[in-house]
Amino acid sequence: MTYYQHLGACSDLAGAALRAGLMKRTLPLAEFRAAVLPLLTVSILPEEEPERLSVLREWQRDGIHGMELSWHTGFGPETRAWLLHPEGTVAAELPGVLACHDHGGFKFLGKEKIADGPEEATAEIRAYREQYYGGRAYVNALARAGFAVLVHDTFLWGSRKFAPEVLPAEEREWADRLAAPDATEAERYNLAAGFHEHRVEKYARLFHTSMAALVARDDRIAFKVLARFADPQRLGAIGLSGGGNRTAMLQCVCTELKAAVIVGLMSTYSGLLDHNMSHTWMLFPPGLSAVGDWPDLAGCRAPSPLLVQFDRDDELFTMAGMTAADELLRRIYEEAGAPGNYESGFFDGPHKFDLAMQADAFDFLSRRLAKGRN
Repeated sequence: MTYYQHLGACSDLAGAALRAGLMKRTLPLAEFRAAVLPLLTVSILPEEEPERLSVLREWQRDGIHGMELSWHTGFGPETRAWLLHPEGTVAAELPGVLACHDHGGFKFLGKEKIADGPEEATAEIRAYREQYYGGRAYVNALARAGFAVLVHDTFLWGSRKFAPEVLPAEEREWADRLAAPDATEAERYNLAAGFHEHRVEKYARLFHTSMAALVARDDRIAFKVLARFADPQRLGAIGLSGGGNRTAMLQCVCTELKAAVIVGLMSTYSGLLDHNMSHTWMLFPPGLSAVGDWPDLAGCRAPSPLLVQFDRDDELFTMAGMTAADELLRRIYEEAGAPGNYESGFFDGPHKFDLAMQADAFDFLSRRLAKGRN
């Protein structure tokens, strides 16, 4: 019996799961996607369409034309989003990209982590970008490269977060105990929201859904908004970490997606065992392991073009789990008859989406979403 320190005397449970064939896809890819789609669909909510879509304001800044949008998803507070594209261009003539912000244990804000709007970024956000994004708002750089980029707050983040006073008192008290004496409002909120995510998942299960499905629904609606503004035949998605998680789920729920970039969020499930099981609930859609593995979800729309970027020293994953995922994705695309439509890259350093990785990703999107390509 393999011993797992996370499971101790219950390590034989993992062995039983593996012997039962969990985390292994046996269905053909199309049937696998059909089996997973209900797991990422929220059956109790109305059709996935943006309600009361509005343009709140527009601006020009640093060569970018920006629009602030809002819409309702059918529950909770309205979504706020920014649509960015180069000044002097028409968004409808450009390839569109849905930029998915990360999880980062930072739910106080969403889109602001990766994009600049009409106001200057705060010092807190600038420091965050230095750690994870090479010190820049990569969405603006992507827009300047010739794309119409939509970045929105998804469920639990920014405009879609739970109000601080709604978080249970005990969760706020735990956060206060852990927070530094000079912690900002955002830092205190993020700590409490980390505890609250577990409660949200329990409520979601009670309502016959999951956090993963609720986030996928928000992102599916945002993708439909993007299709109203950009060229609907040339739409992609990109994201680091939790944003890569969201992009993988979009691969399942968006048939209109023409190219996807997943950054710093790829491993086999077995590669997580005894290493890092503290990932967001978004990485564990209920029932997925019964029909396949995480790379199967990411590759479920093969031969649709996919780029996956790995950080060799990523503290969230093992190298064994990442390389196994890369190999599995290559096999998926080979079996789909389009091995060249899967691209990957391993980059030195910890969990991040730095400037070199961004350049590689932008090049991929430019090639794969070029006019006349699809």
